[in-house]
Amino acid sequence: MNKELLEALEQVEKEKNISKETLLEAIENSLLTACKNHFGKADNVKVTINPTTGDYSVYAEKEVVEKLDPEESDPLLQISLAEAKMMDPKYEVGDVVHVPIKSKEFGRIATQNAKNVILQKIREEERKVLYKEYYSMEKEVMTGTVTRFLGRNISINLGRVDAVLNESEQVKGEVLNPTDRVKVYILEVKDTPKGPRVSVSRTHPDLVKRLFEEEVAEVKDGIVEIKAIAREAGSRTKIAVASNDANVDPVGACVGINGARVSSIVNELGGEKIDIINWDDNPAYLIENALSPAKVICVVADEEEKEAQVIVPDYQLSLAIGKEGQNARLAARLTGYKIDIKSETQARELGLFEELGLDEREEGAYEEYQDVAPDENDGEAYDSFREEETEDDYQDQ
Repeated sequence: MNKELLEALEQVEKEKNISKETLLEAIENSLLTACKNHFGKADNVKVTINPTTGDYSVYAEKEVVEKLDPEESDPLLQISLAEAKMMDPKYEVGDVVHVPIKSKEFGRIATQNAKNVILQKIREEERKVLYKEYYSMEKEVMTGTVTRFLGRNISINLGRVDAVLNESEQVKGEVLNPTDRVKVYILEVKDTPKGPRVSVSRTHPDLVKRLFEEEVAEVKDGIVEIKAIAREAGSRTKIAVASNDANVDPVGACVGINGARVSSIVNELGGEKIDIINWDDNPAYLIENALSPAKVICVVADEEEKEAQVIVPDYQLSLAIGKEGQNARLAARLTGYKIDIKSETQARELGLFEELGLDEREEGAYEEYQDVAPDENDGEAYDSFREEETEDDYQDQ
């Protein structure tokens, strides 16, 4: 029993996650290569390895001939009857004899080539194992360590491979330093001769989604579903959630007690603000929620054209549009609708109230809001874990 060989195979199998069968195949190929280098050919050479004991044998299959003719016979493929009978008297002309080959007699070059075959096979299998491992992680979130800067790109170690965080996938204004631990979204894993090439992102919207799946058990279990997400990395994200259980509040589940759940995600994203709203199959209600924290007087949605007309109180116009149009822009991405926002005064001037069929009683119903400060948590929309914002925050848009 070749205990040394078995122990070596088991150690490599454990360290590099390469199966023993693959390693035995590599040894078999290396012995065939050594024979080819030593004898010039190895077409009739066979190698057998016992996977249980580790014992192996190398032999050449030779045809028995009456006698070897120096001009016509090939000693690598044939053996004389006299030599065959010395091995076993039962052999006759035409039989095939297994002639043992002593691998210890191979020259230095043949041995080195055999070693290279084994090492090459191990490297190839290691690359395949790594590729399969990280390919299975595609579209998931992993925690990595910043190692070095490659120009404007960043190399992040994910354990067994280094991933590349391209400049285009970095959050604007976010500063990462070597040894920092960050969570990244696995964008793509490519198989290359040098090993898997992993591309990651800190700006992808699904990064936020995966973080909620990790942090919120109801999302992970499918009780709460993230129906849509819109993100401007480093600044603000809006997500629409729905519950598959009438007893579970989807927004409350994502926010957590005292905002504990969403706050950990906000911290991971470097303070990026997150708005969590209730999903609604009615596009008008969904658009109203998406424009949170702004209050809405009226929403008219055209499902065919994917356009919506929104009227808001005068004092809410800046809040609805948001700084540099961000609130309206994210709401449009979240809902998939082109949103046109008008103030109440603008709507009156354009005759939209009459056009939309809003009577004076309905118009006056909104006057009571004129002297009331905005309440971010009013209605179904919810703006979670962020500094209190009012209309004044958007005056410089």
